[in-house]
Amino acid sequence: MTVAIDRATGKRRGDRTPRPGLGRRLKDGYQKHWYAYAMIAPVAVVIGVLVLYPLGYGLYLTLTDANSLNTGRTIGVNEIEATYKFVGLDNYADILWGPTAYDRFWSHFIWTIVWTAVCVGLHFFIGLGLALLLNQKLRGRTLYRLILVLPWAVPTFVTVFGWRFMLADAGIVNSALDWLHLPTPAWLEDTFWQRFSAIMVNTWCGVPFMMVSLLGGLQSIDNSLYEAAEMDGASAWQRFRYVTLPGLRSVSSTVVLLGIIWTFNQFAVIFLLFGNTAPEAQILVTWAYQLGFGQQPRDFAQSAAYGILLLAILIVFTSFYRRWLNRNEQQLAI
Repeated sequence: MTVAIDRATGKRRGDRTPRPGLGRRLKDGYQKHWYAYAMIAPVAVVIGVLVLYPLGYGLYLTLTDANSLNTGRTIGVNEIEATYKFVGLDNYADILWGPTAYDRFWSHFIWTIVWTAVCVGLHFFIGLGLALLLNQKLRGRTLYRLILVLPWAVPTFVTVFGWRFMLADAGIVNSALDWLHLPTPAWLEDTFWQRFSAIMVNTWCGVPFMMVSLLGGLQSIDNSLYEAAEMDGASAWQRFRYVTLPGLRSVSSTVVLLGIIWTFNQFAVIFLLFGNTAPEAQILVTWAYQLGFGQQPRDFAQSAAYGILLLAILIVFTSFYRRWLNRNEQQLAI
């Protein structure tokens, strides 16, 4: 067997160069890409201050019994030192398995899942229908697009307060129902109608984003695919099933994931619509706020524990969702 030797280095050709150590790689990377590091440094500092520090401090609070009575505070000229103590995982155990776990966590968790599934489903199907309609050649299509985007363009608090006034007992909705001699529900008082109205308002706010995203996906599909399918005798449903839906797969998977995350943590709609007057309509994020800021004494530790549980639920769901999408894409590629 003949081994080729590099005369300049004295090394055998094909030998792999030893990998440098971590410190050397970091130094070389900094020297080569120092400008990129300088550009992202301000963003990294902002993320660290606004995200990582609160997250770390919140995680620490979950391991204590901190509340508004035992935390450090200043009253006039008097400095009161913190007296809360370390309790380990007791807060998580109390939330998940304590004597009031169902009323304080699991009932809100179930409602949050239902709220998220129904809202995202309505966002997607209504948004897809409107996107298909606006993708057609219609007279005044630009005007229709502007009108349908308005609920998304208007600030959320303005939209929710508008709906709150309309859904009041003497609001325009009940006045119209009464004029038609129809029942007038207690939209903001009865538990069922509170949940119904919350889903309705959130659907109003969320459909435009889904519509615009899916409309962009529809416009990116090559028209020649539709022409080829039509020449092969495919019906409108077959063209939708075998051309439109596959063409929207990448867009729809992303916007559905974003919709789930945003709806799961949708604080503004529930809080602005009901405040603290609808305990059965509170989702997990608004219930965590209620514990931390809407009662006395304010339970900072339990509120922070709810936040960490919310983060953990979303991380687990997102990881499984991405794996499921990747597995489906691999099966379609075979």
